[in-house]
Amino acid sequence: MRFLMIQKPADTQPDEKLFAEMGAFVEELTAAGVLLATGGLEPGGLLVSSHGDEITVTDGPFAEAKEAAAGFALIEVGTKEEAIELARRFRKIVGDGESTIQQVFG
Repeated sequence: MRFLMIQKPADTQPDEKLFAEMGAFVEELTAAGVLLATGGLEPGGLLVSSHGDEITVTDGPFAEAKEAAAGFALIEVGTKEEAIELARRFRKIVGDGESTIQQVFG
């Protein structure tokens, strides 16, 4: 089962300890074959919408900055519970904030 884990922006700046702990976490998940991709996301983005034959492209941002996605991890695990456990471990490393988990179909 694949899950997309999305991180909302944090109010604090990362420090060397955070970078080291995240580096170890990423290495562990990569070696285990669980982590498929990670990345940061630009704060604005584009909105592409369609209505009939008309397609409109609008520059972002679209949500309040604190609600926007800042980064993601695509993981492959056996169960939703495993995804939740990885999200719990991630939150313990990065501290206060919010992440979402969504199963990826297909």
